[in-house]
Amino acid sequence: MHLMPEISVQLILFVICVGAFTVLSAVSDYRTRRIPNKLTVPVFFAGLVYQVAFNGFGRPGLADAGLAFLLGFGMLFVLWLIGGGGGGDVKLMGALSVWIGFKQTLLVLILSTCLVIAGTMYVMVSSAFSRGIRGTQKRYLATGKLESNKTNAKPPAETVEQRKNRRIMAFGVPVALATWAVVLWKLPTFPF
Repeated sequence: MHLMPEISVQLILFVICVGAFTVLSAVSDYRTRRIPNKLTVPVFFAGLVYQVAFNGFGRPGLADAGLAFLLGFGMLFVLWLIGGGGGGDVKLMGALSVWIGFKQTLLVLILSTCLVIAGTMYVMVSSAFSRGIRGTQKRYLATGKLESNKTNAKPPAETVEQRKNRRIMAFGVPVALATWAVVLWKLPTFPF
């Protein structure tokens, strides 16, 4: 059994595109708390072209990319609708999913969720020790929630900037780490 797949144009293109996309997305999300459309949209369409060129229209290929997109984009779109994430996160998973396929998208979603939970727990516990419980609540709860409980007044509407500043962690970083872990784990069976 081979531990590494045969080096091919398909493998090189896959590793470069997925690697560069996840690194750029993670850096952008970490620094600015946004993942720009000028990054996600071209990568999405390039992923569709990649799937047709190297894997055809079936499984693996465009059909698998479509199912992966429904899973990756769809799950995060629902979370975005209920306020559980940003629009860039939705597009990040949508673009990534067409490159890595259905099974790997599912694995990336599971692993990145575990990383988000672990990272969030770390941030909250360390914040509670450094700022105290009240300071942590003030930092991470929506604007006005603590004050409105005292006066029974409706809190002011939260701005996009306030919501961005309240985010505990950038989702692009756990997605990048999860993607690299899944790709390295599944690499011997490439193409997936």
